[in-house]
Amino acid sequence: MAIADEALREEEANALFSGLEGFRGLILAVSGGADSTALLVMAAGWTKALKRQLKRSPKLVAVTIDHRLRPESRREAAAVKKLARRLGVAHRTVCWRGEKPQSGLQEAARAARYRLLAQEAMRAGFDHIVTAHTLDDQAETLLFRLARGSGLSGLAGMAPVSPLPLRDFSPSGQLSRPRARLMLVLRPMLQVPKSRLLATLRAHRIAHNNDPSNRDPRFARTRLRTLLPLLAAEGLDAKGLARLGLRMRRAETAVEFAVGAARAALAPKPWRARGPIVFPAGPFHDLPAEVGLRLLGRAVVHVGDEGPVELGKLEMLYDSLRASPLPVRRTLAGALISLGDAQLTVERAPPRRTPKKTRRPRNKSFTKSS
Repeated sequence: MAIADEALREEEANALFSGLEGFRGLILAVSGGADSTALLVMAAGWTKALKRQLKRSPKLVAVTIDHRLRPESRREAAAVKKLARRLGVAHRTVCWRGEKPQSGLQEAARAARYRLLAQEAMRAGFDHIVTAHTLDDQAETLLFRLARGSGLSGLAGMAPVSPLPLRDFSPSGQLSRPRARLMLVLRPMLQVPKSRLLATLRAHRIAHNNDPSNRDPRFARTRLRTLLPLLAAEGLDAKGLARLGLRMRRAETAVEFAVGAARAALAPKPWRARGPIVFPAGPFHDLPAEVGLRLLGRAVVHVGDEGPVELGKLEMLYDSLRASPLPVRRTLAGALISLGDAQLTVERAPPRRTPKKTRRPRNKSFTKSS
């Protein structure tokens, strides 16, 4: 039997969690599918081994998000709870309530999942959420982002450790004050093929659910998943795609370093919330295009009030600054960008004028007096 199909040995499984021993606790995202069930089993075994060696271990809380999208989801969550109890792991089921969107359902479900996991982490007083993303998930993510036209950042794939990709929510669901410490998402199994997790569950004789939405061709990820065997036959397998992601991540780190250096050289003073941020025009134009693009984007996000900027729109803005005759004035994401001979200025855009409502004259009825 090939190593790719072998169950993970105990020392291999425990090594996945190396470096997490000192944490107070971990939220395990466990849907009940094969990958997350394997995560639950291996994390439980790891903490038991720690208790034997160190007499202590992080507290584990398995959290199942019931999206209420399928009638069997409640039964699947109950199965996870039963397994967690058997393994000695605390468990909570949290439901995604409210109306579900007609389009972009998977994206909305993902955002809700992270939001609810964050709330549970904050309720428990933890700062770390562990997910079961695998080597296969990394390959799918890279294909998905490639198809969507992602830039270098997107093609770096998922990071083993990343800040929670949401704004901060309190346990009550309301926006809270900024946290002193970041909440992090940990992905310890990014280098593990799904086949080895399946073999691990078989070795432990542990069942798992199969979400039919993972086979639904209406979703882009499902359609892209069918391409993986074809790509593997041409030599581009999941491991090769993940290797591409690692190389892109190296390049991403180098570019971000260059952006930081450019900011320190061109606009070293602290940036105020509403701006203005001023760059000398000549040195800004001399920056490599990717560095200049990101520095501009960073200034727009800092000054504007509409959040992250779409890469395509930022590229159009950057190209217009380089190609249009001076002076140039553009707005993007709540920021006003002005370019003259000497400097490039990014500041908060003035509020949009709303057209005044014209009052319709009342229809007056007249009665003819006799």
